[in-house]
Amino acid sequence: MPNSNVLIIESDGTRADIVASAMQFMGYFPQRWNASTPIDTSAGDWRAVYIGGIDDAALCDEAVAAMDTQLDQLLVMVGADSPQLGRLTKVGSSHAAQIEVLDFPLRYERLAEAVRRAPSTTTIKTAAPLKLVGSSAAMGRVNALIRQVAPFDSSVLVLGESGTGKEMVARAIHDCSPRRDKPFVAINCGAIPAELLESELFGHEKGAFTGAISTRKGRFEMAEGGTLFLDEIGDMSLPMQVKLLRVLQERMYERVGSNRTQRCDVRIIAATHRNLEVATAEGRFREDLFYRLSVFPLEMPALREHLDDMPELISEFNQRLQRRGLSTVRFSGSAMQALRQHTWPGNVRELSNLVERLAILYPNSEVRANDLPEKYRGVQPIDEAGSSILRAMLDAPAKPTNTQSRVNLEAEVLLPEGGVDLKDHLADIEVGLIRQALDITDGVVAHAAKLLHMQRTTLVEKLRKYGLQSCARAADAAAQSGTAVA
Repeated sequence: MPNSNVLIIESDGTRADIVASAMQFMGYFPQRWNASTPIDTSAGDWRAVYIGGIDDAALCDEAVAAMDTQLDQLLVMVGADSPQLGRLTKVGSSHAAQIEVLDFPLRYERLAEAVRRAPSTTTIKTAAPLKLVGSSAAMGRVNALIRQVAPFDSSVLVLGESGTGKEMVARAIHDCSPRRDKPFVAINCGAIPAELLESELFGHEKGAFTGAISTRKGRFEMAEGGTLFLDEIGDMSLPMQVKLLRVLQERMYERVGSNRTQRCDVRIIAATHRNLEVATAEGRFREDLFYRLSVFPLEMPALREHLDDMPELISEFNQRLQRRGLSTVRFSGSAMQALRQHTWPGNVRELSNLVERLAILYPNSEVRANDLPEKYRGVQPIDEAGSSILRAMLDAPAKPTNTQSRVNLEAEVLLPEGGVDLKDHLADIEVGLIRQALDITDGVVAHAAKLLHMQRTTLVEKLRKYGLQSCARAADAAAQSGTAVA
């Protein structure tokens, strides 16, 4: 029973079903206790135990004893008319983390409030796996900070450039926190007009404004008990900042069009790519709100600051593409070297988009430096030399002398500062020449082989080696029959 995190000990079947249904409605997995089946306390993420009508004191003691090792971490709910109420209360007062006495007929609000306040075993168990990919020192510091702040309800302000994964940080904090079984609600404060943001955050009553045809919950209400992620908080208008500050200070708010105050229990994680200290100095962001939000600031590094994580990130993006039913893509050494020279203004999001784009263009193939979009190729003088050599071979009216060829080659080929993987670069040149020869000959393998001064069978083998069969498959079939593809 790995998912059974509420144990129900009740001899009255009808009452047990009522409690179980209520717990299921709240998203928990109730497990009925059976005297003939031992309780495996090591399995499951136990949250609470309900003890009701058990006439046999020995059985009651057995049930409580079975949970004794975890009792100090659990909520113990006892039926108000349970024959064992007095005994259980005494046991619970010295061992249980929290005791709640429940009256019947059962009031759902009372039960929900009791469970919400229950201590969570997630702070004692191993933290949930982090979603942030990367083993570099920069990402190691981020993951360490997430683990440190996750168990607490302190407000977190995630800073960093656009595309660095700020929402992923917020989700990781939520997933490692005691609130992980409650909602995670995100809202982009910069994407919603200022006049509608209040309604989005706090909700509205029917008829509160034109178009409010029904009552609607706000994001604070949706995130009750969980985490509210306020993305692009730096774009929030000053009037809205005042209203948000009041909610953060008093933990109370009203829906638009209502005078009824509602309390909220949410953890706030905010994020922005703007420099809020500068915005505060310029009067565009309230200083008191800034200090309220930045109890625990956490800055995400730009991708250019942890390029060592690029292979892991690409692997993660390939896995996501596979889950969507798309093909994957591989990068050669020279392609990776070129990508490391890019400045990545769009950070991890830009890399993710590039991987998906190349997976569509070169499905299940290896991408080399020459296959990258031009702005990602960086300084690839050797590859460019290969292309220029072929152009010279095709355009020159006469074959140049060996001396001329050597001088031209030395003028074109420049060794990068960090050195080069010669084998990989030569393969890149070969792939580039083959692609261009196929383009020039409309994909006819036999004609391309003549341009490259090699046997047709040798070229076919190289097409297989480099995964280029799709560039010439149809043309090759036509060539075998003695016709060219137009």
